[in-house]
Parts: sequence; structure tokens; C-alpha cells
Amino acid sequence: MRTILVTGGCGFIGSNFIRYMLDKYDDVFIINLDALTYCGNLDNLSDINGINRYKFIQGDIGDFELVSSIFQEFKPDIVVNFAAESHNDRAVLNPRIFLETNVLGTQNLLEVCKKFGIKRFHHISTCEVFGDLDLNDSNIFTESSPYKPRTPYNASKAAADHVVRVYYHTFGVPITISNCGNNYGHYQYPEKLIPLFVTNALEDKSLPLFKSSQNKREWVYVLDHCAAVDLILQHGKVGESYNIGTGVEKSIEEIAAIILKTLNKPETLKQYVQDRPGHDRRYALEWSKIKNELGWAPKINFEEGIVETILWYKNNPDWWKKLKNRSFKDYYDNYYSKLKL
Repeated sequence: MRTILVTGGCGFIGSNFIRYMLDKYDDVFIINLDALTYCGNLDNLSDINGINRYKFIQGDIGDFELVSSIFQEFKPDIVVNFAAESHNDRAVLNPRIFLETNVLGTQNLLEVCKKFGIKRFHHISTCEVFGDLDLNDSNIFTESSPYKPRTPYNASKAAADHVVRVYYHTFGVPITISNCGNNYGHYQYPEKLIPLFVTNALEDKSLPLFKSSQNKREWVYVLDHCAAVDLILQHGKVGESYNIGTGVEKSIEEIAAIILKTLNKPETLKQYVQDRPGHDRRYALEWSKIKNELGWAPKINFEEGIVETILWYKNNPDWWKKLKNRSFKDYYDNYYSKLKL
């Protein structure tokens, strides 16, 4: 039986990864450590509560004594670190919490791994550590591209990547890192682009498009991302990083159009707001390394995946309505009202 400690497992990607691993393998025991901050949601995993191969523990990755006690009791073979503050808009308002969680929290996990030993520490990073690309640039980011973060969130993830590598080179902790594009799919907190636009459209509210609405992102379906991480855990080379890309680039304008068309909502719902500071123009990843070395490729066609995702939010209003009512409304109203043109 493999024991995997998943941090941030009540978030969007973490919860999908836990479900993916439990569905795929009978010999996996998952410990989910999550602080249950505003975007941590126990409902994301309500369907697996009671499974004897799953254990939830509420707590902070920065709590050395708690993480140590988990290692003492459960002796995890693998740590997969999804835990992170991840929303760029919030990072502009409060950079410190991003540094505390994303950098110092990651360092704390690594320190415990160094103390107790681990077969693999896998760190989930982002394409945003590399900075941005011109909209018409033919270049894309490789695993060896220089780090050029432009926002507090980007900087916190870049710093965490460096710390992860330090624990490999200096202390011998067996690590791998993956840098992915923008994820989409079920259970994404409705502050992020796709669920925000979908849920607002369902409520006949405006869709706040940043003024630079042609800025592009590379999109990967969350279960394709989970499959890539699984392969890295099995066959990835210790000390290496892997880009998880798809080649599918869509602008904010294109995403809004797909959502409005799918839901049969009018274009008049689009409302343009000022760009946030440091708004990156474009991200794109060169992902031949994971394809050639590990045999990974995305399986979910974007055109099918995005429609399926939109319909999931449409069919699960009880999941997202209480999130927006609980903690999102004040933030949304205060932040985007300041940006209206």
C-alpha cells in the first residue's frame, strides 16, 4: 500500500487528484492535509468520505509539529504539494499571505521530509513563474526558461520552486516539479475565470473582462493534469521539472464567447474593467519532455471539455451558490467595482 500525503487536497486540482488516484488504484492510501481557507471546500470530496483509504486532516502546511506528527503516524511515501494561495487578484491586495503559504509553507514541508525521509516530494508549480510572452511571439516556455515573475503570486511560486530545488541539491530530498498551464474543470472555486464567468452568466450578472481581453492562456483539463502528475510520480526523474502543456491557447474574449454561446446568454453581459497590475499577456509551454520521456499527452479535447465543464456548473448550483454567498460576494463587489471603466 502506497501512502501519499496530498496538501491542499480540498482545493480544485487537489481534490480532483485525490479522486483520480483513489479511482485508479486499489493500493493507495491518501492523507489530505488542508487548512480549509476560503477556497478549501470539504464538499469537493463529499463523495469519498468514509472510504477507508482516505483520511482528512485539517491543518496548515506551515505547522511543523502537525506535519511531523502526520509523518510519525502515517509514514507517507510520497508528498504531492498542491497547497497554495493562487489567485493573482488577491495577491495584489495581500502579497504577504502568498509568501507565507507558498514559500515558507513549502519550505516547512521540505524540512519535515528531510527529517523523516521520503521517496518523492512532488511540487505543483505554474507556467507563470517564467513571466509572460508577447501575444505574437513564436517562442514558448521550456523547462530551462529563465524565471521572470511579474506579480506577487508569480514571485511566490517562483521562490517556492527555487526552495524545492535547494532541498534536492543541498539536502538530497528526492523532488520533482511540474509547471502547468491554466486548469479548468469541476470544483474550481468561482473566483477564477471560467467558473466566475459561468456562474455570473447563469445569474444574469456581468462578466468582468480585463481591458486586455485578447491576452491568452494555455488551457489544460484538470484530469489530464492529474494523469500527468501520476506519471511523474511513477516515472519522472528525481531532480527534474516537467511542463504540463497542451498547445491550446484561448483568449479571455474567446472564453467569454464560448460560455455565453453555450448558455444562450447575450453578449451584453460582457463588461470591461481595468487590467490588474502586472497583467501577463500570454503563457505557453513547450511540453515535449513529458510527452517523449513519460508518454503523456492530453486526452480531453478542449471544445468538448469546456462545454462539459460549463454544463457541470449549470447542473450543480448548490455547490457554487453557497461559496459565492459565503465569502466571495464582498470580495467580488469591492475588487471589480474599483476596476470598472
